[in-house]
Amino acid sequence: MRSYQVIDFGRPLEPADFPDPTPSGDEVVVAVKAAGVCHSDLHIWEGGYDLGAGKRLNLKDRGIPLPLTMGHETAGEIVSVGANVRDRKVGEMVLVYPWIGCGVCRACRAENENLCMKPRCLGVHCDGGYSDQIVVPNSKYLLPLDGLDPVLVAPYACSGVTTYSALKKFGALIKDELVLVIGAGGLGLMCVTILKAMGGKGAVVVDLDAKRRAAALEAGALAAVDGGAEDALAQVNAALGGPCWAAIDLVGSPQTAALGFDALGKGGKLVMVGLFGGAAPWPLPFIPMKAATIEGNYTGNLAETRELLDLVRSGAIPQIPIHTRPLSQATETLEDLKAGRVVGRIVLTP
Repeated sequence: MRSYQVIDFGRPLEPADFPDPTPSGDEVVVAVKAAGVCHSDLHIWEGGYDLGAGKRLNLKDRGIPLPLTMGHETAGEIVSVGANVRDRKVGEMVLVYPWIGCGVCRACRAENENLCMKPRCLGVHCDGGYSDQIVVPNSKYLLPLDGLDPVLVAPYACSGVTTYSALKKFGALIKDELVLVIGAGGLGLMCVTILKAMGGKGAVVVDLDAKRRAAALEAGALAAVDGGAEDALAQVNAALGGPCWAAIDLVGSPQTAALGFDALGKGGKLVMVGLFGGAAPWPLPFIPMKAATIEGNYTGNLAETRELLDLVRSGAIPQIPIHTRPLSQATETLEDLKAGRVVGRIVLTP
């Protein structure tokens, strides 16, 4: 099999050829048909996260191994199974759930493996989908596609379930109040479409890029505001019809976090998802004065991924723009994503 690997942080991915894997025990080998390129891959490729005030989280110091095959939005066909596997068959098309934990800690026992402190996430801590084949440690992490197109479904393993999990944190509020969605990249467009499928009232989207704002409107957003405008906050309040009760920041910069917080009404909630980087911009007294809730969201759990796929199968979620490229163009795709040249999602196909 051929994989495209991070050999050194920040340098072009390098092709590497390996023998086709042979699964043992609970393992399953999946032939990759689609591997989504996520903004999180940029941080892994670059080797860290900006923490603000000149500080940086260095992935090398945090134990991310190199060489590493990235790719955590993977769908494909089962080509071989270990001796213990009874619930999956060779030839099945599946979505790979990548947010795998240690299996024994409190989070894992509560079926929140995505929150495990000793993660084994595919494409992050273990080799992922930028490859011809991927080894999945247990068949329970494979969700049948039931005829769905793997190229269209692969992004639901991260951008889809992440925004779905974030929206669930507002509960029934989304049915009565508009949601402020900051960022109209792959996650933002997913958020708009999934909100609609969940019966949400609607979304007001903020983005700096005119093409992405247009894509958000095409996806069903009720309004799209230029986040760089001097009166961006006033435009947001006007589009919402008043204070915001539910905001999602899919960018995660000081500027976007400030806008989301400033838009909140008293008792409103801001869910932070994006990992762009920087330090929190809020004056601390304003948090209790607003009675604001600021909550983080990191991907989603396996149960939420199953729920989301049920919504996809029902046809309730409109499709966002997805473009395919050959796996050999992985480095060029990461560069395009970094430069802001991508609208929607790019999926690599071996």
